[in-house]
Amino acid sequence: MSSHTTEITLARVEAYCQKHGSRFTAQRKAVLEVISNSTTPLGAYDILEQLKATLNNPKPPTIYRAISFLEQHHFIHRIESLNAYVMCDTDHRHSGAQFLICDSCSNVTEIHQCTLPKALTEYAKNADFTPSYWISELHGQCKDCQKA
Repeated sequence: MSSHTTEITLARVEAYCQKHGSRFTAQRKAVLEVISNSTTPLGAYDILEQLKATLNNPKPPTIYRAISFLEQHHFIHRIESLNAYVMCDTDHRHSGAQFLICDSCSNVTEIHQCTLPKALTEYAKNADFTPSYWISELHGQCKDCQKA
C-alpha cells in the first residue's frame, strides 16, 4: 500500500474505533501500519520484528492482542494456510473472504464471492448445516509468475 492509502486506512480505523467506543492504541496502530505497508502476508513474529524499531520492547502477547482486535473488527484477515495476516481491502460488506495466493511470489488477492457457490450451498443444506460465513484459499501462481 502507498503511504497515502495507509493514512486513509488508519483514519478509517480510528473513526471506527471512536464511533464504537474502542481504543485505537499505539500498539494497534503500529501493527496495522506494518501490515498495511507490506506487499506480502506477515506472520506475528515478522510483525514483532518490524516493530522492535518503533515500539519500546514489544512483547508477543501485545502483538497478538493487537492482531486479535484488528482481525475481530475485520481490518485484517488471517491467511490460515500461511499463518499470516493481510489487510482487508473492503469494509466487509460481505459474509466471507476468499483469497488467491501465489505460491511463487506470495502475493495475496482478496476476491469477493459474496454468496456461497451452489454446490456448497446444496451440500450444507443436505447436511442440515446453516453456514454463517465462509473463507476460501486458493493456492497457485499469479499471471506474472506464470510468465516468468
